[in-house]
Amino acid sequence: MYKYLQVGKIVNTFGLKGEVKVIPLTDEVDRFSEIEYVLLEDNLSTKLTIERYRVKDNIVIIKFKEISSIDEAQKLKNRYIVIERERAKKLPEDTYFICDIIGLEVYDLDGKKLGRIKDVLKTGSNDVYICDSYIGKKDILIPALKDIVKEVNIEEGYMKIKVVEGLLD
Repeated sequence: MYKYLQVGKIVNTFGLKGEVKVIPLTDEVDRFSEIEYVLLEDNLSTKLTIERYRVKDNIVIIKFKEISSIDEAQKLKNRYIVIERERAKKLPEDTYFICDIIGLEVYDLDGKKLGRIKDVLKTGSNDVYICDSYIGKKDILIPALKDIVKEVNIEEGYMKIKVVEGLLD
């Protein structure tokens, strides 16, 4: 498991006083109201205190206490901001962080290895796990539904699924 979780990617500056535009990597954009500070993923010793934030067109605009000019903000462009896992919001039962799902080995209920999760597609109704197939040329698209996903074991690194008609085609 990862010790740090990405919560956003700084994509640009905003204004002249050091604000930045952040693509949120969390399901709940208001989560930023509960986060006191973030760290830079590529330099975990850099702590940035959230002074204020607002949401504009699905982008979070953040003012960090330590950044006061556009020149300082420019240096943050294209960098990821993270929080320590223990500061993450507790997830409901049977829900997982995407970073924990990616890399899981996928087996059918008979124990046949089907592939490895390489990405998660966010759709409106349910997530879809994109599985790099070991049994064919095409990726396997696994709907994240209880009828399909029967077991997820993050610690052991696997997921068991019920193979329904059309899933492996």
